[in-house]
Amino acid sequence: MIWKEAILEYKSYLKIERSLSANSIDAYIHDVKLFRQFVEINNNISPLLVEYKNIKDFLEWVHKMGLSPRSQARIVSGIKSFYKYLLFEEKIEKDPAALIETPKIGRKLPTVLNVNEIDKLLSAIDLSKPEGQRNKAMLETLYSCGLRVTELIELKLTNMYFNQSFIKVIGKGNKERLVPISNKAIKEINLYLDNDRNKLNIAKDSENIVFLNRRGKKLTRVMIFTIIKNLAEIIGLKKNISPHTFRHSFATHLVEGGADLRAIQEMLGHESIITTEIYTHLDREYLRETIIQFHPRS
Repeated sequence: MIWKEAILEYKSYLKIERSLSANSIDAYIHDVKLFRQFVEINNNISPLLVEYKNIKDFLEWVHKMGLSPRSQARIVSGIKSFYKYLLFEEKIEKDPAALIETPKIGRKLPTVLNVNEIDKLLSAIDLSKPEGQRNKAMLETLYSCGLRVTELIELKLTNMYFNQSFIKVIGKGNKERLVPISNKAIKEINLYLDNDRNKLNIAKDSENIVFLNRRGKKLTRVMIFTIIKNLAEIIGLKKNISPHTFRHSFATHLVEGGADLRAIQEMLGHESIITTEIYTHLDREYLRETIIQFHPRS
């Protein structure tokens, strides 16, 4: 089996059997292709003949490149997944990556906005521009529902249940979940739908998409990032933020308000409660900073 064939079959496995998102698949394939390039340059052997030492040499090379522990851990995860697949398909008899250990990485607490910072960002939106109301509705939805950026741009009109104050979200692995939506977000979305979206010449494949660009097509992830970065610059915000910052802020504010962690897990669409627990760490960090700032003995 040659590398190209192995990678194509692995990609199909990730898409069909594991139901991963396009972004996750791209990340896995990128890591395997990087390993392939290394092996072809240094050993020029089939993926089926790779041994433990080949993988170890590759990871040492990755380490020397100066990649962060988090990036190295992701690459290790990608290589291990690839060889687990080959073993599962009985292409190999022994997994050469089985003894490879994932680099230990510290848990990095994500950047979070406070309510005042979110309000400032929303106030900086120029509503006189054609895209102004759309942008306000999008950011209100990100914060109100804790959506991932891909979930936001894929949001469908037929999945909006405003009478029940819920929206249906298609998350990672095409898993559906119902998420409550605030009256404020509903109001901003309706203003956008009534006054802006209905004036667009909507593209054939985007009739059911909520948020559209000026050509009537679905927005890209990059466009959402750019909108948020520009607003942060306008208000002079020093924090490095992205669309995911609104998701982190949504969860953190719920924890600070005393919300049940299981409920937050459901709303965020986390497969494991362990992923959601990072927000309890954020809450403790907030408490620690509050004590340091205000306690007379600190």
